[in-house]
Amino acid sequence: MSEVLLEVRNITKRFPGVVALDDVSLSIRRGEIHGLCGENGAGKSTLIKILSGIYPQGTYEGSLRFEGQEFTPRRVVDSERTGISTIFQELSLFPKLTVGENLFIGDWPRKNGVVDHALIAQEARRLLAEVGLAVPPDTVVENLGIGHQQLVEIAKAVRRKAKLLILDEPTSALSEMETENLLRMLAEMKAKGLTCIYISHKLEEVRRIADTISVLRDGRFIESRPAPEFSIQDLICAMVGREMKNVYPRVDQVRKDLVLKVHDWSVKKSRHNPAKLVDRVSFDVYAGEILGLAGLMGSGRTELAESLFGLHPDLCSGSMELKGAPVSFRNPAEAIQAGFAYLPEDRKRHGVVLNMGIAENVTLASLKALYGSILNQGAEEEAANRSIVSLKIKAGGHRAAVSSLSGGNQQKVVIGKWLLTKPSVLVLDEVTRGVDVGAKFEIYKIINELVSQGLAVVLISSELPELIGLCGRILVMHEGRLKGEFSKAGVSQEEIMAAAMA
Repeated sequence: MSEVLLEVRNITKRFPGVVALDDVSLSIRRGEIHGLCGENGAGKSTLIKILSGIYPQGTYEGSLRFEGQEFTPRRVVDSERTGISTIFQELSLFPKLTVGENLFIGDWPRKNGVVDHALIAQEARRLLAEVGLAVPPDTVVENLGIGHQQLVEIAKAVRRKAKLLILDEPTSALSEMETENLLRMLAEMKAKGLTCIYISHKLEEVRRIADTISVLRDGRFIESRPAPEFSIQDLICAMVGREMKNVYPRVDQVRKDLVLKVHDWSVKKSRHNPAKLVDRVSFDVYAGEILGLAGLMGSGRTELAESLFGLHPDLCSGSMELKGAPVSFRNPAEAIQAGFAYLPEDRKRHGVVLNMGIAENVTLASLKALYGSILNQGAEEEAANRSIVSLKIKAGGHRAAVSSLSGGNQQKVVIGKWLLTKPSVLVLDEVTRGVDVGAKFEIYKIINELVSQGLAVVLISSELPELIGLCGRILVMHEGRLKGEFSKAGVSQEEIMAAAMA
């Protein structure tokens, strides 16, 4: 059995009114990938911020040992010098700088008193090759996809000769192919001796990559086991404290009236580039059904949804009918007024205003309908409180800042915002991305209830089990075109993937 690299001993971390970690102890063995699972609010982020030096020694109780020695980080650089590198979900790269500059920032190699750019380029090429990233060192980071930016972060850790790499939700924004590349690369680095703490809400992914899995719940350590000893059901039970026999609470869907009809819909890349992001797509959506939309990253799913919602109208062609009437939205305001709602895939950038309260966010798309020309705070509070109760949003009241909520509760705020517009069709783009299993279950129940009330729902998701578990029909896109439709019971992930890659 390999030696212990990191020991967490009786760690307790308190915030005003909250115990984020309560006497947590666990061990990470050298050369293993250690999965860390738990719902939002379980204490995972607090623990890694302690290990990373963000919460310095003295702000928590308990102790840490690294390679058998007492470890007392007071700042991030202390952890990095010890050999711990953390890649957070929100990447810490400088987007306007090059890849090479990001790899060496704060530790510039110098020659004759000036920065040695030739050495930076040489070393950057070596580091990028080590993590399997084939881009020139002078590439500006903002021109890279999220998957490649993840690899730049890992290359930084390699350069610092990290002994322990902590990854927080590393694949939440990655395509299937990018995820496969990252997992393969981590396995190769593990074979070279790297130890990794891997945090993800994607439980199948954790079981696949991890040697050991530890579970936190409500700030407490629950258990650790070798990964093969955990079934998905075991993991869910340990995380939520109860058995969840049906992860996808599917209900019978009774198709009613035709709500949305899209015919020969196309979207160009730009005014000057006629290449099509969406190419002659046609489909129908009915009241009382969940229509799934599958496809790999770049297949055109989000571009289709955004364009139907009135974004980039000058790039679109084709026709659309909403409740039997021809419509052509020049902007999202027209779409909202007509009863078309779109929950975007990036809730933090496009779904909520993080520093505003729940009430302000929930009413953001309905201001004119609710108030006319004068803000009515009483109506705003009433609408927010209805959403908090009906959607079971866990918060300290309607004025609580959305930034203080968990990912699942933030997403419920976005759902509440769109439900307040009283839509006829609701498009949900990656509605459970970055959301823990318990919150996912609650969101699924909300969607089912809306459908049972006659709402038409389009569900865009990269998680095939989610689509199969919830949808009555599933459309598959590839390179802007529809490549398949599945409505029979028992459709497999393999069938959907075959269509998505056709």
